[in-house]
Amino acid sequence: MKPARTGPADGRTAVSVHEQAEESTSTAALPDRLIGWILTIGGLVGALAAFVLAVEKIALLKDPAYTPTCSINPLLSCGSIMSTDQAEVFGFPNPLIGLATFPVVAATGAAVLARVHLPRWWWLALQAGATFGVGFVHWLFFQSLYRIGALCPYCMVVWVVMIVLFSYLTLHNLDRGHLPAPRRATDALVRVHSVVPTLWLLLLAALIGVEFWSYWRTLI
Repeated sequence: MKPARTGPADGRTAVSVHEQAEESTSTAALPDRLIGWILTIGGLVGALAAFVLAVEKIALLKDPAYTPTCSINPLLSCGSIMSTDQAEVFGFPNPLIGLATFPVVAATGAAVLARVHLPRWWWLALQAGATFGVGFVHWLFFQSLYRIGALCPYCMVVWVVMIVLFSYLTLHNLDRGHLPAPRRATDALVRVHSVVPTLWLLLLAALIGVEFWSYWRTLI
């Protein structure tokens, strides 16, 4: 008997099965391109907002009578926030933190889009930074609403960016096994990945609406 020949067709079949397996795996996971774009765009937007805030802060330091471009009315007023202690929690202007960290996030997103494999420790370090960042912006959110009584438009951009980045970065790390979690729970979150940040932001918007309702009424 002649030995069975392994021809090109068999090779194509094996490749096809392998591709189908990879495709089925990728459809069940959070796509790399999605997390790559979110990190890239979020990092760039956050860096731009931090840069504008830093420029406005410098201008205010040079001239205490300067009115920042984001001071629109008594409620949306960056100037009243920049002059508080909360604007320099660590002894320097808060926007400097964003200028140092958001470019790293954007670079990570660009690396993911370029299909660069990043080690687990990098993702965990990024997760730690995002966790600190999202906690810090919520502290600033509380201070703005219930202590200062004003909102900074550029700061709110940073709040939105941080919540979206934290949500998707956490989901990515859960999905890739960098953080421990039941597979079924992770898959369920992946299928509705936009729900958590959307509800999160709507909750903050509702808190803003309730706290400043007396002002909103004057605009109606």
